[in-house]
Amino acid sequence: MPTSRPNSASVPQPPIALHKRSSSQNQNHPQYANYTSTHDSSPQQSTLSMSSTAFSAANNPSPLNPNWQVNSQAAGPGVNRSHSNSSSGENTSITSGEHPVGNVPGTNGKTDPLSAVNSQIGSAYGPYAYTSVAHSHSAQPLLPQTPSSRFSTAVSESSLGSYSPNDNYNRHSLVAPSLMAGQRNNGDDSHLLWDEKDPEMDDALHRPDPPGKKGKHSAGGVGSGGGLVWSTRGCFNVLVLGFLLGGLLMLFAGYPILTYYLKKAKKSSSKGSFNLGGTNGTGQVPVIPNLPTLIDSETPDSARSRTGFDGKTYNLIFSDEFETDGRTFFPGDDPYWEAVDFHYWPTADYEWYAPRNAITKDGKLVLTMQERLSHNLNFESAMLQTWNKFCFTRGYIEVSVSLPGDNVVGGYWPGVWLMGNLGRPGYGATTEGLWPYSYDSCDVGTFANQTWANGTGPEAALTTGYNGGELSELPGQRLSACTCPGQDHPGPTTSTGRGAPEIDILEAQVDTDKDLGQMSQSFQIAPFDDSWQSDTDGSVIYDASITKWNSYLGGPYQQAVSGLTYVDSNKAYKGNYQTYGLEYWSDVNNRADGFITWHVGGVPSWKMTAAAVGPNSKVGVSQRIIPEEPMSIILNLGMSAGFQPPDFANLKWPASMYIDYVRVYQREGEENFGCDPEDYPTSAYIANHANAYADANLTIWSDAGYKFPRNSLYDGC
Repeated sequence: MPTSRPNSASVPQPPIALHKRSSSQNQNHPQYANYTSTHDSSPQQSTLSMSSTAFSAANNPSPLNPNWQVNSQAAGPGVNRSHSNSSSGENTSITSGEHPVGNVPGTNGKTDPLSAVNSQIGSAYGPYAYTSVAHSHSAQPLLPQTPSSRFSTAVSESSLGSYSPNDNYNRHSLVAPSLMAGQRNNGDDSHLLWDEKDPEMDDALHRPDPPGKKGKHSAGGVGSGGGLVWSTRGCFNVLVLGFLLGGLLMLFAGYPILTYYLKKAKKSSSKGSFNLGGTNGTGQVPVIPNLPTLIDSETPDSARSRTGFDGKTYNLIFSDEFETDGRTFFPGDDPYWEAVDFHYWPTADYEWYAPRNAITKDGKLVLTMQERLSHNLNFESAMLQTWNKFCFTRGYIEVSVSLPGDNVVGGYWPGVWLMGNLGRPGYGATTEGLWPYSYDSCDVGTFANQTWANGTGPEAALTTGYNGGELSELPGQRLSACTCPGQDHPGPTTSTGRGAPEIDILEAQVDTDKDLGQMSQSFQIAPFDDSWQSDTDGSVIYDASITKWNSYLGGPYQQAVSGLTYVDSNKAYKGNYQTYGLEYWSDVNNRADGFITWHVGGVPSWKMTAAAVGPNSKVGVSQRIIPEEPMSIILNLGMSAGFQPPDFANLKWPASMYIDYVRVYQREGEENFGCDPEDYPTSAYIANHANAYADANLTIWSDAGYKFPRNSLYDGC
């Protein structure tokens, strides 16, 4: 690189002071150059002599040789500096306060010391400091070569500095020469401070690794010497991205899939349990300790399955052993049972049903009737229901019961029965037009009184009732298969006939002529056969010595397909327990296969098939169906002259009905329990008609503010 600068003499220059490091401070640095420089007072005369050896700056904290002090402030007027030039032997003494021009050998005396600094020393400004030797007669460079690593020797504009022997490498007095504007880019290579290919001076700011640390963040990866592929920060970033990706997958894939299967489980009608199916119909769940679950843990393993009367395997789906004493059944007390608080006026009962009369004691459910003035009635008793809490469709139910009183005095009316969930027992507005219909045809059987709109027939409907009168006084099937599209109907379509049929497991009475207890086991049905007479060819009595047809066939509000079965008095009363139950099957795709089989003590008593309530041309009705509705369970102890006149003179109070357990089974692989099955939904309809389902004082549907939907055959759509 050229060492002369044109017109440099015309620019005011600060004096340059170069001081030799003492030999004592050089003894550990044998390769440092040794020379002296002297300037006289003439600004035009200067000689520079130097002897140098190669030296290393390995320990040099600056790219410039720390042996030298370049300090324009140190050289004032009259300061003498001596330089010895080993190659020429010249000695020049300079004492000046002006701006001397240095005469460097090989430059024809045209370059001043500042020019030398700006040209040669200035080369140390670059990130990779280097020394130009083209201008020196010496075999050694004017400035020491600096390490190539910019981390071991920090490079900055502080590269030019002053060093004092007393500094011990701890201090630098920085004086940066002024560079004239335009000097750097005037096309003269001598004015370039560093090579254009060198990194920029601030590159270190973009390399966050501290000096001496192999770059975690440096360029490169494993095998390239640049840094680590899996840094802590990188791993963390990948982890966060994984969480974000997982969240997005859950939101747009997992959630829809989970929702699909939850809804599918709900539609499978497992809402009686606190599981995927949800809660019971009133939103209660058995999460309080010691409350029963769907299957009571006290149910013995031997009772968890059974072989049905039809030869099929039945598995337990619900049980209550009533082993926990002190249970009560006020509204909200129990997840599946609720004691009612009303007068059961539809059957003109003598008692008021009150929740306080239903408790558990000694491992039994106790329903107590007592002579007590209540709501202008002389007796008080209890009724429990699972309405809208637990229901099942098809299956086998068994109860173990000790009847109140004895086998001699008649008057109590204990009952265990099932009813379709669309009707709430004791709530007259809900049962009007639904109880006891089990019908899915669109014909005259859905009409009021089972007669045509003009009242002219069918003839049997007009003449086979009591005393040759009308057969039926029912208002017609409210939710019939004739319902016009868009009318108020629970579904699944308006062409599906819906109702609230009743099946009685037992209604106990006393045959006072024989002093025997007798169980009425019945199916209550509508529309009616002529004279309420079912087809007995479609029924079977297994033991005529203990079971017979019930002489009561029905009345203007119901038809009863019923049998009467005697019970062993030693097993049925006074703390002795007898089992009662029924097994029934229905199939919407093959209704002819439907049946109901009743039993006492595990022995079938009688059976009716779908043929017993088949089509009847005399009254113009079609097949009545074995119930396909979700059925709730009712347990009660009542008293009514409509069932058996009470012998008040001999009845004793209080009287209690004891229930040891209730167990429900269904065919293996045909489980269908819950009050809102997909094919026979009820919950939305109940919620949409809350007035009727919440007020037991309403006796008819219109009292609740609702109307019967239009019947396409009777009213037209």
